[in-house]
Amino acid sequence: MKWGRLLVLMLLTLLLVALAACSSGESDETGTTDESTNKSGEAAAGGVLRVAMSAQPPTLDQPTSTAVVVKDTGRLMFETLLTTDSKYQVVPMLAESFDVSDDSKDYVFHLRKGVKFHNGKEMKADDVVASMERWVEKSSVTGTIFDGATFKAEDDYTVTLALAKPSALTLDTLASAKMAAAIMPKEVIEEAGTEGVKDYIGTGPFEFVEWKRDQYIHFTKYDGYQPVEGEADGLAGKKEALVDDIYFDIVPDPSTRLAGLQTGQYDFAYSIPADNYDQLQNTPNIKPVLDNYGELVIFHNEQEGIASDFKIRQAVNTALDPEEIMLGTFTNEDLFWFDSSYMTNTIASWASDAGSKHYMVHDPEKTKEILNEIGYNDEKLKIMTTRDYPHLYNASVVIQEQLKEAGFNAELVIFDWPTFMDKQENDLGAWDILITGSSTVSTPTQLLYISSTFAGGIADPKTKELLAEIEVSASQEEAKQLWDELQGYAWEEHLPVSIIGGYYGLYGATDKVEGITTFSGPIYWNTSVKK
Repeated sequence: MKWGRLLVLMLLTLLLVALAACSSGESDETGTTDESTNKSGEAAAGGVLRVAMSAQPPTLDQPTSTAVVVKDTGRLMFETLLTTDSKYQVVPMLAESFDVSDDSKDYVFHLRKGVKFHNGKEMKADDVVASMERWVEKSSVTGTIFDGATFKAEDDYTVTLALAKPSALTLDTLASAKMAAAIMPKEVIEEAGTEGVKDYIGTGPFEFVEWKRDQYIHFTKYDGYQPVEGEADGLAGKKEALVDDIYFDIVPDPSTRLAGLQTGQYDFAYSIPADNYDQLQNTPNIKPVLDNYGELVIFHNEQEGIASDFKIRQAVNTALDPEEIMLGTFTNEDLFWFDSSYMTNTIASWASDAGSKHYMVHDPEKTKEILNEIGYNDEKLKIMTTRDYPHLYNASVVIQEQLKEAGFNAELVIFDWPTFMDKQENDLGAWDILITGSSTVSTPTQLLYISSTFAGGIADPKTKELLAEIEVSASQEEAKQLWDELQGYAWEEHLPVSIIGGYYGLYGATDKVEGITTFSGPIYWNTSVKK
């Protein structure tokens, strides 16, 4: 019965996606030709990389948004003092080196000299201080680590950070790729209003040219870029712009993105539906590209509506069958895995099995008992989702069916991605649960769904208390013990999220694209396109 029902759900999902595709219009074509390959067809510097992006970014102001598309485009033009290599080790980027005091409260960053912003101005300490102060104010990944902290320009190439209290997580947080601590010119920071910065100016290998809403975002090679030495590794090492221009075409319809790959209109495409994985593997001129993204989760609205009741969250979690959801969403076992850890298994130093007995429960009858116990009276449970990301929409369809079977009056509330993001933060009455991806981060305090700001913030006092203790831990060992306690408590008594499983992001590339890698998303520097 289970597999029969799964087949029906998969067929229903495919039908809904097909109908959505039929109703979607294609984006405008703004193609240019690549004349920069040599006669042998080998990759050479120059030309254009055309990327089909599935969703319109809400902004390009990297420190202010959790959206993946903001991170992926932002890091072309913005850089940070520190970054991480492929093993999530912290290494310098715009800092040449750094020193840490014995008590882990004082940090000295020695800046690289001669680094130029895209407007031609040299990056100096005043720019870094202004950028870091704004990052602490705007980014959700900073937690309480920098409460009371001060950044100071000691001279043109030296910045100090004085923490009010030590934290073993400081460097990892400074190097985070999520809502990153992007360094911008001081004057750009000072002119930024409540809507964000007005000019997108950084130090990265590509500079911003134009954003034509709902059509494309255009970046061009920055000829004045100053790369660091060393082999490229994760987000660290040498970055080289091997193409002259990158266009991110906004293409919400997945069938249009895939067709564009096949015809060569696009070189690279986001959010390829899992159903097309085998097709990518078996089509001669295109190939799949996988990225260890993170986890598929249900985020519960603790602030408003029926999910603010822990018993409702418990009932939802008890009803879920992660195996059916992941198979119905991704269809191929190459694309997902099961794991109860809030931190993905990629980060071995934080992975935990605390509370795992509450994962993959799948007991609809127990769910009905919980609902009867609290007097649930068929109130609507609003599931917010989007068709702009097929895996989120497909998962939502299966989850809705499971919750209905367990006794919930579950309703899908569907928005385009920018509206989804807006309502996630600013209209908590529009949804009770939402289906989202939680990307890999290097410390638990960077997990947005247990932060004090994401989607209304965590309402649970003990979770806040334990997070604060983790942030001021003097050692990794102490922090890990506290994290095990917090994760066990979250599964047992809080349930800010219900984890479904880990998954890979699926992208598509033509065989013209060479050198592209992924690390918390595609990396477009050191990538070339051959004719």
